[in-house]
Amino acid sequence: MTTSFERLTRRRFVQGLASSAALGVLNSWPARLLAGDSSPAELSGTAFDLEIAELPVNYTGRISIATAVNGQVPAPLLRIREGDTVTIRVTNRLSELTAVHWHGLILPADMDGVPGISYPGIAPGETFTYRFTVRQTGTYWYHAHTLHEQTGLFGAIVAEPRMPRPARAERDYTVLLSDWTDENPLQVYLNLKKMGSYYNYGLPTTGDLLADLSHLGLSGALARRQMWNRSRMNPSDYSDVSAATYTYLMNGATPATNWTGIARAGERVRLRFIGAGTATYFDVRIPGLKLTVVATDGQDVEPVEVDEFRLGPGETYDVIVRMPDDRAHTIFAQSMDRSGFARGTLAPRAGMEADVPRPDAPTWLAEVDMMGAMAEMEAMAKSMPDMVMPQPAKARHARTEYGPGVDMRVDYPRTNLDDPGVNLRDNGRRVLTYADLCTIGGALDGREPGREIELHLTGNMERFEWSIDGVKFSDAKPIHFRSGERLRIILSNDTTMTHPMHLHGMWSELESEHGKFQARKHTITVQPAQRISFAVTADAPGRWVFHCHLLYHMAAGMMREVVVA
Repeated sequence: MTTSFERLTRRRFVQGLASSAALGVLNSWPARLLAGDSSPAELSGTAFDLEIAELPVNYTGRISIATAVNGQVPAPLLRIREGDTVTIRVTNRLSELTAVHWHGLILPADMDGVPGISYPGIAPGETFTYRFTVRQTGTYWYHAHTLHEQTGLFGAIVAEPRMPRPARAERDYTVLLSDWTDENPLQVYLNLKKMGSYYNYGLPTTGDLLADLSHLGLSGALARRQMWNRSRMNPSDYSDVSAATYTYLMNGATPATNWTGIARAGERVRLRFIGAGTATYFDVRIPGLKLTVVATDGQDVEPVEVDEFRLGPGETYDVIVRMPDDRAHTIFAQSMDRSGFARGTLAPRAGMEADVPRPDAPTWLAEVDMMGAMAEMEAMAKSMPDMVMPQPAKARHARTEYGPGVDMRVDYPRTNLDDPGVNLRDNGRRVLTYADLCTIGGALDGREPGREIELHLTGNMERFEWSIDGVKFSDAKPIHFRSGERLRIILSNDTTMTHPMHLHGMWSELESEHGKFQARKHTITVQPAQRISFAVTADAPGRWVFHCHLLYHMAAGMMREVVVA
């Protein structure tokens, strides 16, 4: 039986072919403007001029307007060097205000690029000059801090070490994974406000019930639905926006266009994956090849070999693969909800292709994604009835969580970091988890945190209201960090959705469930009904923001101002 998700995926692939065919019809336009069939240009040095303007593009068989930088979508790759002071002049040729944020870079607050916080933004016709010293190395990116991020305003950054290091690979590519819609981003947001499941084509159907009846019997089928019916929740609510409107892109290329990285037998290839999806988590693998993860969010980690990893919006992962032969190998990045995929190819020459896997069948959210540690305890009690179970820590809910803007509270969140997440569990592949990450060199600050701030990620999913502690950004007071202090941030996810949380201006040093240093990141994924913690050294005076990097969640209110003083 063909599912609605399979029909969506097939339709998007055909639309990609149609966009490629459009090149022959609209031959008066450069091909790269139409189909994104080439890698972004690269700029290097200490001075950059970037011009933001509209650009016609065709990813689906129809012409739409993207937001380009120097005539490109994605924007040019910026190659900078540790220790250099860089000057970036950004000119806005749009008819409305825009802004550019340098994601993951440690810089002064007035250079951070958040309108209304760092600066007023860049008005039409104006040029803003960013100037800062590069204080780190690794893979980062830049993007609009407005809805222009959805229309293509994003690009890669590679910060090279000041002192050259031995090359770990013969080939080096940035791989930007993004989601494109022909709809106006504001219309996408308004659709979600009308109905939170507007783009969810994976809702349970009568056909699903009949299938469960045949496999599980009446009692099993009803039991499977009991918890979700009682809570009025949706068991397939892992993504807000799907391939119902999205086309998934790799370096600006559709699956049919097939971005290709050249690599020959025996060569090592460094792939710098950047999560540029505005509302999409990507699950990435190269069938038949092992991936050695060597960095996340620009920070080197102890190498770990996996088959697959999940890339959240805002995150970056560097992996190294070795080409075993002179055949083509598919880079496959399926969306978390399995409604579609981006794909590219590693091959010794352009034009080669390998088999493209079908997206995995989506599964329902599990009890652990709603009940947290209580579901884990119940499962253990069933398997080991004589064992005395330790009582998990109870969450502290703010008074503001008890209102119409919050439809779920998790009293006993789970704390494990070794869960790959929904639709990745028990898939037969070795999947990276946060428990596998170990940043080389340890924590930057050896002090124990002097205080804790607990924040709850909250929302009403059907109303598409998103908040922190039940308070949306427009109604919230700033969070205050004392200058120079070391503190611990505790995040408790009181929703069934996965949230990539990004703190501007300071590193987030992820802790294990026992409170020990795990990995240094700038964007941390918090799974449903999960509690995580990270340490922060408040060494960046000024006004910053902390927010969910799902663009429409941030727009709906899952954001706070952070003041360091």
